[in-house]
Amino acid sequence: MAFRRAFRLSILLPLALTGCGGSNGLNGLEEVSGNAADPALASALQDQIMVDPQLGRQANGDAIRPPGQPYSGGVPDEGVATNTDQPDMSGLMKAPAPTPADKNCTQCAAGRESVTLGGIAARQRDARTSQCASSMTYSAGWANRLPRDLPLFPQARVTEAAGSEAGTCQLRAVSFSSAQPMQAMLDWYYTRAIKSGYTSEHQVDGEQHILGGTRERDGGAYVLFMTARSDGGTDIDMVANNGS
Repeated sequence: MAFRRAFRLSILLPLALTGCGGSNGLNGLEEVSGNAADPALASALQDQIMVDPQLGRQANGDAIRPPGQPYSGGVPDEGVATNTDQPDMSGLMKAPAPTPADKNCTQCAAGRESVTLGGIAARQRDARTSQCASSMTYSAGWANRLPRDLPLFPQARVTEAAGSEAGTCQLRAVSFSSAQPMQAMLDWYYTRAIKSGYTSEHQVDGEQHILGGTRERDGGAYVLFMTARSDGGTDIDMVANNGS
């Protein structure tokens, strides 16, 4: 009996739904449900969907999409990594005119051919400097540990620094740039060196100027390799063996 009743319902149900169709399916369903037609509801269901273009542009606002313009690959401004200390350029001694470097200038070759600060240090004629070069490690912090009498130039922009304190080593090396012209940098370091008891020799090898010297009382030695920049400033590699 239950099976026959289910079978009859399966036959009659499609027929009942068909009878509710007619020309307007919505009205038919309303009659079956016993509800009167709502004009506003019928209009909302039958009208074309409206889209606000202003709101449409905000859809998927968090989705990943290409940038509106290419990303900038510009080089940071020269002053980005500099300190704000003002250099004292008063009372500077004039560095002597350079002498042409001869073929035996090992320092000149080191500055010209080495690709790392360690390479420059290893090729110095000062034995203590060259022996300590193999134990150098790289860190920007070494730039603040140059000899107290030959410090980093104020407002210098450091690009690389290295040093060693292995055993008795006090080796320091730093690459930096300055907005000051080369002659001003030569005069500033020459004055510091002479007043601190160092000798100072000025040589030129092509476009590179080399300023270096030693101090007898403690075996101190230093050398600076300077190259003029196209913007009027100076690029400098400095090596010294009496770091702080």
